[in-house]
Parts: sequence; structure tokens; C-alpha cells
Amino acid sequence: MKKALIALAIGGFGIGMTEFVIMGILPDVAAALNITIPQSGHFISAYALGVVVGAPLLTGIGGKWPAHKVLLLLMVWFTVFNTLSAFANSYFTLLIARFLSGFPHGAFFGIGAVVASKLAKPGKEPQAIATMFTGLTIANVIGVPLGTYFGHEFSWNIAFYMVGVIGVLAVLGIKFWMPELAPSSVGGFKQDLKILKRLELWMVILLTTIGTGGFFAWYSYIAPLITDVAGHPERVVSYAMILAGLGMSVGNLLGARLANKFSPINAVILTLVLMSAMLIANTFIAYDKIGVMVMTFLIGVISFCVTTPIQMTMINSAKGSEMLGSSMNQSAFNMGNASGAYLAGLPIALGYGFTSADLVGAIMAASGILIAFAIIYIRKRKVNIATVNS
Repeated sequence: MKKALIALAIGGFGIGMTEFVIMGILPDVAAALNITIPQSGHFISAYALGVVVGAPLLTGIGGKWPAHKVLLLLMVWFTVFNTLSAFANSYFTLLIARFLSGFPHGAFFGIGAVVASKLAKPGKEPQAIATMFTGLTIANVIGVPLGTYFGHEFSWNIAFYMVGVIGVLAVLGIKFWMPELAPSSVGGFKQDLKILKRLELWMVILLTTIGTGGFFAWYSYIAPLITDVAGHPERVVSYAMILAGLGMSVGNLLGARLANKFSPINAVILTLVLMSAMLIANTFIAYDKIGVMVMTFLIGVISFCVTTPIQMTMINSAKGSEMLGSSMNQSAFNMGNASGAYLAGLPIALGYGFTSADLVGAIMAASGILIAFAIIYIRKRKVNIATVNS
């Protein structure tokens, strides 16, 4: 089991690196392809769109195959198109490569989360899922800074060569360490689609999109928060990103413990309460050079405490079609990425300053709390109806 989880974590490392390293090398990509920086930002959007489209599509298509083979093929796809990204020599070729690179992201994490929970001993499911997501958080501590450094100092292509190498390691790990597993879908894709009729499932997707959007509202504008608000030189942004990554790693492991101690949905509520409070506090503390760095670590911790509990909430809500539901939740994370960045940018564009992004994040996290309580209400109502009918 441990080797299988390590294989999933290596895949998570590669996915985390390719998703976030592009943000650090955007100016280099823009210069190399002779495009503007806003145009190069389309590569981020293309990847996110690939995740949203690919997660349910690839999970559905691969449902009839054994889960270990599906994971292997997803990581092969990931490796091929990320490596091809390094060879892109125009705006359109890189845009297409990034879109196709995002396809396996959601399906890999969605299927991987369910596989990890099934491989774990009873009561250890949150820790198993957290182990897989550890790769994603460590990527923000090691992979993204290294990829950004080599991308700046030598060539942006190197960052994607690095992702390709990690992809090969993940393929080998899954091939030799992952045990044989049953097909991802028992009843077939048409049967799986019936979960789309469940109100609770859509509420969890909304919870993930809005709740985690609070984190992305803050994280999308962390660089100007460090430089323009706190007054740090630009080189400090790299250290702040590492601090945030370390906080994410700690929060990921802590979130698994919270999901064990409380129910997953209660753990989500607790972390969103803390996230909202921390983001509001940061609007005052961010002006202090030391305070902003401390808060960067703490917000990273709190924000990633929600990852495992919210994924388990989806798995519990998608009984019978857990892998499709889990994959769709990964699409919701990326919709949270896009919505958080967009909504937080509105008050900034109106001249309210970069700390206004934190207030938007706090409002989104608080909205997530209300959605979580609505999910609890739906569940209790379902139980009451079942009791009356019986």
C-alpha cells in the first residue's frame, strides 16, 4: 500500500508542478514566443479548461477498465503532452499542448483519491488520500521554485522537461507498485451519470468552487501583496512562495487528522471559518514585512487543511459512482481557481488595493460555510425521509 501511495504522490508532484510553474515563468514564455504577458496567461486558462473538460470525460471513458490501468494511461498522457509543451514554438502549439496536458489532472486525482481510500486500512482513509496530495503540496515547495529558477536562468522549456521526467517516474511507480484493482465503474458510465440527479452532489461541487476560491483569491495576488503592500523587494516573493508551499504541506497532513477527529463536512466548516478569519486579519497584517510572511505560511496551512476533508465529502456524496464524483470535484477546484482570481481582481481593478483580494477571499470562504451547512441539512432531511418511509 505504501509503495502504491508513493506512486500516486509522485504523479501528484508532477501535476502540481506543471499547474503552478507556468505562473513563475510567464515572462520568459512570453519573450520566447514573442507574445504579451496577458497572452501568455492564456496558457494557465487553457490548462484549467483541460482539467474541467477532461476530468469527467476521461473518468467516464476509462470506467470499464481496471483502475490501475486507467491511472497508468492517465499518467502516460500527462507525460507525453507536458513533454510536447517543451517543444512548442508558437502561441497556438503551446496553447493546445497545455489544454491537453490538463486533461488527465482531474481524473488522476479523482480516481487516485478513491483508490487511496480503498487501499487504506479502515479509519485510515483520510491519511491515505492526504499522502497522495502530499505530492501536490511538495511540488510547491521544491518543484515549482526549481522549475522557475531554471526557467529564468536558462530556458523556460527546461521546466516542462523536468515535468516530463517526473511523469516517467510516476508511470514506472504505478506500473510496478500499484496492485491490480477492479474497474473504476461497476455499473458503467450511464449508471454513473445518475449521480448527477443528486442535489447534494451539486452542492458539494458548489462548496468546492466557492470555498476553495477563497484561497485562490489570496494566492493569485500574493506577489503584489508581498512587494507593493508589505514593501519587500521582488526576490522575496520566491521565499514567500516556498513558505506558502510549506504551509500547504503541513495543512494537507493536518486536514487528514481533522477529517478523522470530526466528520469530513464538519472539518470543512472548521477550516473555512479559520480561512475567512485569517484572510480578514491579513488585510491589516500584510503591511508589516514580518507579519505578512508569517501569515503567508499560516494561510497556506489553513487553506490546504480543507483538501482531504472536502474530497472525502464528495466521495461520501457520490456513493456508487465515487470516482466520477471525485473527478468532478477536481474540476470544481479549478473552477475555484478561475473564479477566485477573477472575482478578487475586480476590486483591485477599481482601485481598492491588493488587500481587497483578501476580503473577497474571506467572503468566498464564508459563503462556503453556508453551503456546507446546507449540505448537512440535505443529509439530515434525507435520513428523516428514509426513516419515515421505513
